[in-house]
Amino acid sequence: MKSHFKKLIPSYSATKGAFSLVSVPPLQYLKIDGSGDPNTAASYKDALSTMYPVAYKLKFFSKGELGQDYGVMPLEALWWADDMDAFTSARDKSLWEWTLMNMVPDWITQEHFDAACSQVAKKGAAPALERLRLERLEEGLSVQTLHVGPYDDEGPVLEEMHHRFIPQHSLRMTGKHHEIYLGDPRRTAPEKLRTILRQPVAPTAE
Repeated sequence: MKSHFKKLIPSYSATKGAFSLVSVPPLQYLKIDGSGDPNTAASYKDALSTMYPVAYKLKFFSKGELGQDYGVMPLEALWWADDMDAFTSARDKSLWEWTLMNMVPDWITQEHFDAACSQVAKKGAAPALERLRLERLEEGLSVQTLHVGPYDDEGPVLEEMHHRFIPQHSLRMTGKHHEIYLGDPRRTAPEKLRTILRQPVAPTAE
């Protein structure tokens, strides 16, 4: 039986036009770091070119050798900057730092990951393989919403999340801004792109 984690994990669902509080379970990801404008930075392109060959190698290994099939998960990313207004009012992409991520099941081990990287390396088509790692992320309590439309239209939504919803609910931002890309920008019109916008939070200390 094939596991579809987008349906099995509730935090992979969000509602357009509404902010909701969710409890995100600890999850395991392929991760790769970088910085700069994702539209122009070579490191971003190299990261994408590296992550997916390994993700699919792990998927087919899991199906063939472990007898556990699953759908490859959508691209995700953590984003941050010294001044978070770089994502809202200033919208300066040159200041962005990021970690691209792809969720993989808990039954994938470091040994499996190392073997997949070794096989991908032999094909010579993964330019940033030395930057890729397997790592868990624990976000816990988070605020999230579904944004529909171009990525560059996210600013006002994040402004409302950061400066209205979170403080009004006696919360403070803790972890990094997290985006989950439910649409493929290569095949989807910008106005139809669906992105979950997430911000880990914690109660404000009284």
